[in-house]
Amino acid sequence: MALRNLFQRLSQSPTNPHPAPASRQFDVADLYKGPVSAAADATQDENTPLDEKLRQAYFWIVNTAIISPHYDIEYNDGPPQSYVLGDTKSRLTLPSAQSYSSFVLLPLLTFAARRKCLFIGGPGRGKTASALLMGVIGGYPVREVRRAMLHGHPQMTIADLLGNPLPADLVNAQRIQDIRIAWRGWLDMRVKIIDEYNRIPTRTQSALLTVMGDNYAEMLDHIHECPEAAWFLTANDDQGGGTYQVIEALRDRIDVVVQALAFNPRFLSDLITRIEERIRPEEVVPKQIIFTEAEIDRMQDEIRAVVLPADVRRRLEFFTSQFEFCEVAGEQFEYKTKDTARLAGIEWHLLATQDTGRDRLKDLGCQTRNGLSVRGLMTLIHFAKAIAYFRGNPEVELEDLRQILPFVLFDKLVQDVESPFFEAPGNGAFRTDRVGWLRRVFDLSCAEYDRLDLDREDPVAELAAQFRQGLDGVGESEVRQRLVKIERLISEWSKGRKLYGHLYDDLLKLKYLHQRHTNYLRWLKTR
Repeated sequence: MALRNLFQRLSQSPTNPHPAPASRQFDVADLYKGPVSAAADATQDENTPLDEKLRQAYFWIVNTAIISPHYDIEYNDGPPQSYVLGDTKSRLTLPSAQSYSSFVLLPLLTFAARRKCLFIGGPGRGKTASALLMGVIGGYPVREVRRAMLHGHPQMTIADLLGNPLPADLVNAQRIQDIRIAWRGWLDMRVKIIDEYNRIPTRTQSALLTVMGDNYAEMLDHIHECPEAAWFLTANDDQGGGTYQVIEALRDRIDVVVQALAFNPRFLSDLITRIEERIRPEEVVPKQIIFTEAEIDRMQDEIRAVVLPADVRRRLEFFTSQFEFCEVAGEQFEYKTKDTARLAGIEWHLLATQDTGRDRLKDLGCQTRNGLSVRGLMTLIHFAKAIAYFRGNPEVELEDLRQILPFVLFDKLVQDVESPFFEAPGNGAFRTDRVGWLRRVFDLSCAEYDRLDLDREDPVAELAAQFRQGLDGVGESEVRQRLVKIERLISEWSKGRKLYGHLYDDLLKLKYLHQRHTNYLRWLKTR
């Protein structure tokens, strides 16, 4: 019992100390508050802030429940200590600020933001155990979480997934609408777990896609609305292989991918203790870190309220613009994209080998076969806000974006392994280390952003900011001046500059601004 109590112990000190909030100013409305509202305020003050509660859950899981000593999400307050080891010059970095294990943090952020997380890794590495913990801190008993967990297998039918029509109704019903459905209980849970989802047959995957993407299940013209939920799926590899290939639309619905790293035998004593004391972490979760449905709803609102500053957003825009552009894919300017080539079914290597005059080693877009979707960008922004919230910050920092980006884009950006980048000395490991590769690409993008000095000299941003103020009241002469400025800028860029992804997106933005001003000018003339 003593060891069980030890497993349930939480730290009493703040997990991420911040300066105390400023004292609340006097409000006249306070004079009209009665004893009920005063008591409510007192209760609220006594409650742990939800971001602190989330951090308490993280540290309990990482220090007690899941043996994951891999601090691969690194933050620094100053220059970190760094050591080079081995013939291949492997670098070991000791972070100078509070850092985190992705295998624990990413599922927890998924739970807080009610998104969809895929665990990948070999059997027995803790993927299912981590998903179970998310169900327990979501307020469900361990037994209910285990029974509601779906286990993918080659014979799984849509009825196994969603439910069955009642047999008596099948015999007696005169209309299909009269047939009642016994829906599966997992559909109504706020934490949904699917083990080995890549063993589910393709037809059943299509039914699962509807539940994951649109929060409803459909059978025999009956609709069952499902609550918004956090999803946790597991697979033994990251390619969606297994008994059945995962359909592309289902893979695209997954927001973040986290890898279960290898067990470090230096922590074998912890396993021995659990065996000897018959302790299962999911059965000893402290009640202080279990969230109610109302708390999860409120936490989502607080995450959305985290600010994404303009300077961070601008670097994300620049990074995103590197990948979609494909100069030889189309004749019309708007269709010069990798998606145009994909839809045409053209072999990628036939396009990649065509010479466009660009430096294929410098051009980051040459490293991928695709660009980023709107869904992928929205997910990235959501998780950037979530990790900033978890760290107790009101705004997203550039490092938040840098740390979370590889896990969100893990299977969203497809490598072109024949790119010269991967042939360069020291880059071969990036063919298999996708987290490291995506982080390196982001660093290279930021370095190019700094070289171009876009924080100080960004004429497209200036024109866009001017346009966002609206056109109401703008006179004809001012509109003509803006049109001349846009045309002059495009003319200047057309003189000897090679076309890169970020320039392509800037030119499309200029064309958009030109068209909006042209339409407005025509309207002015017809008034």
